This record gives sequence, structure tokens and C-alpha cells, in this order.
Amino acid sequence: MSDPKIRRDIRPVGAFMKLMMKEPMSTEQIQKADQGFAAVASGRWMSLKTKMRQEYIQRNDGSVLRICIVTERGHKPENATGLLWMHGGGYALGLPEQCTVFADRLVPETNTVMILPDYRKSYEAPYPAALDDCYLTLLWTVLNAERLGIRSDQIFTGGESAGGGLAAALCMYARDLGEVNLAFQLLLYPMLDDRATESNTGNTSPVWDSAKNDAAWLMYKGREGDTDSYCAPARETDYSNLPPAFSLVGDADPFRDETVAYMQHLYNEDIPVSYHVFEECYHAFDMLNPGTRTAKKAARMEREAYILAQSRFFKKQPVIELSEEGKSQ
Repeated sequence: MSDPKIRRDIRPVGAFMKLMMKEPMSTEQIQKADQGFAAVASGRWMSLKTKMRQEYIQRNDGSVLRICIVTERGHKPENATGLLWMHGGGYALGLPEQCTVFADRLVPETNTVMILPDYRKSYEAPYPAALDDCYLTLLWTVLNAERLGIRSDQIFTGGESAGGGLAAALCMYARDLGEVNLAFQLLLYPMLDDRATESNTGNTSPVWDSAKNDAAWLMYKGREGDTDSYCAPARETDYSNLPPAFSLVGDADPFRDETVAYMQHLYNEDIPVSYHVFEECYHAFDMLNPGTRTAKKAARMEREAYILAQSRFFKKQPVIELSEEGKSQ
């Protein structure tokens, strides 16, 4: 899939992004870029609709994981939906602070508490470090649900791009461990498959293409190169007992085929699903072009799917005990 056709209203930003991101960056360049972004953006929540505070939880090795807790301005959550959201960035870049667009889309007037972990990126530690951080955050969320104003029987998860991949992996991991029940997954153009598909072979579309995708997977898998379904959820063979799901993706996105396949697997297990493929749209089109008609349509679909899920999907928690790991610092 080389030089796919792109919709007119999102074409200018796509052309600019393609010019700015011609080649995949080296590990050293990624680390420098990510640390530079963190120095400028970490702790700064640029929104008039939502507010953010930070807490820190301890890992087994004694290090701490920063998490961001986002709520609607002027609203105290009570019996709220808990939404564990993972940011994108190819598993190698990014911060929770880049997700204000999704927080402002999903949190206001929905009685939602959004929890965003600042998980370890692949240049810091490859798989399974990021998933471990997300699962630790999930355990912490359930343990602290009452304090956070969250109802424990409605814990959702979601994310964009690599964050969507982590959300899908988290659903599988939580299902298999049996300690926490997730009620819904909202996956936006998720990064799910490290193998070749038609849509991610020779794809030269803006923002994210096949070359960047291959490089990102190599970093995430690390030197050992071990890959299982918690690393690449598209490798899963058992899709039963996973949460209901919503997804969207552009048909020019390298992740088109893996997104559609994942949703079809859920559908085949009689799991409620809804998804939409946007014609002539590249990766993260809704995030990068918020003022366009196409992005507004995607945003409306995301919010409507989320609100519908709040009215339909609940899952009681099993009784669990959390060790010292995961307690607030």
C-alpha cells in the first residue's frame, strides 16, 4: 500500500507530518526527543475542560510509576466510570499529557475519572515493562476506586495507537490472571500486530508508515525478540471472555487490517463490538486534525460509543488483595 489517497481536509497536516518524519529515528534520537518532550510537557495539562493531578505508585523494584488522574473541572466524581487510558507513540515515545484531546472528548459531562499511566517506553525497557506498568495501574485503580470516586464494577480501558495495543493486551492479561475485570475497551487505531499484513506492508502514508512500524516493533520486542499475545495482541488465539469493544481506523493506516481482524475475532465470540473504517484517512487523523469535518465525525462516534458503553457494560470485581506494590507514595 504505497502512496494511498488522502482526504482533502486532512491532507495539509498529513503532508507536513510526512515531510517532518521522513525516516524512522534511531534509539538515541527517540530517547532524546522523548526526554525533551517530557522536560517541556510533563506535569502540564493544557485544558480548560478537564484538570489533572499526579500520584506515584511503587513498583516491585522500588522505582515509582507516575500516573495522571483527570476529572472534569468543577465536578466532583461520585460513582463514576473509571477509564484507564494509555497514550500512543509506538511504545517508544509520548506522555499522558498528550491525551488532553481524548480527555476533553470523553470526560466532560460523563462522570468519568480518567487514569493515565506514564508507562516505561521501549528505549527505557522493552516488553513487558509497559504492560507491567499498565497492569499495576489497573490494580491501583481498583484498590483506590472508592477514594477516587470510581464505581468498581465499571472499569474501562482504552488508548490510541500503541496505547490501544496496550489496552487490548491489558484486557487479555487481566482476563487470564483473573484478578480484575474490565467492562469495556475503546481502541483507537490500535497497534496490535508485529507481523506483515496487507495494510502495513509497503505503506508510505503520512504520520505512521511501514518503516516506522517495523522499527518500533523491533525496539518494543527487545534483543530477545520474544513475542506473545500480551506483546502483540493480534497473535492471540482465544478471544473469548474479553470485554465489549469500540474501534475506528483509517483505511490508509498501517493498522487497518489488524484492527478489523481483532474486532472480527471478538464478534465471532459473540462479544458486542462496533467499529468504523474511515476512507482515505491516515494514522491518528482525528488527533491531528481536530477542526476538520472528518475528525469531528470520528470524535462524535468515539464519545457516543463511550456514553453508550456506560449505560450498558458493567463487570463486578473479584475479591483481590494488593501487596505493597501499587500503593500510593
